[in-house]
Amino acid sequence: MYNVAFVDDSKCIAEKGCRLCIMYCPEADCILLNPESKKAVVITSRCKGCDLCKVVCSTHNAISMHPVDATTGKVQLGADQAESAGLGQAYAG
Repeated sequence: MYNVAFVDDSKCIAEKGCRLCIMYCPEADCILLNPESKKAVVITSRCKGCDLCKVVCSTHNAISMHPVDATTGKVQLGADQAESAGLGQAYAG
């Protein structure tokens, strides 16, 4: 099991100009701006679980890391957090 980022819309302030998670995510097209809600949205299938977005969002705590069910690919919001991948570990090979 691995972690992916999840954005809490009620805490995200991307509509006010904050786009740090989008800018700092090392994976291309992983965190995007939803054109309707003007909130950040994580493309779960692209997220490597590196935790960098959570670090840059530490002021507002809008991003949390949650495990993904390996069979369904769905984020398990109520489950205990799995081990985070280190940035080098997430991008090795």
